[in-house]
Amino acid sequence: MSFLDTMTWLVAAQTATGTGQQAGPSGPVWVQFVPFIFLFLIMYVLLIRPQQKKAREHDELLKQLKIGDKVATNSGIIGVIVGMKDNKVSVRSADTKLEMLKGAISEVLAEKSNSDT
Repeated sequence: MSFLDTMTWLVAAQTATGTGQQAGPSGPVWVQFVPFIFLFLIMYVLLIRPQQKKAREHDELLKQLKIGDKVATNSGIIGVIVGMKDNKVSVRSADTKLEMLKGAISEVLAEKSNSDT
């Protein structure tokens, strides 16, 4: 018999016989929220915190971009930064010059490329 089955059986037995305790105003009502708090903490540690850390690292990467860096974009384009304005970046890839948002850059592959693309 599983734990859940055992707990269900105990609750049903207490309600049927009327021996279940009523929680008063100062009773253990908060105990019912402990599993939810525990689940939130697990979600925070496993999902939210790592995502925030990755976003901070990406913001730091975007702040450190400079002309001449070899970069890869989210869409898989690899090129060299040839110009920067506010939140836009000009990237030269092969014989094409592309203008894109800074946020589209996912990683810096090498600094000060020797235009070997």
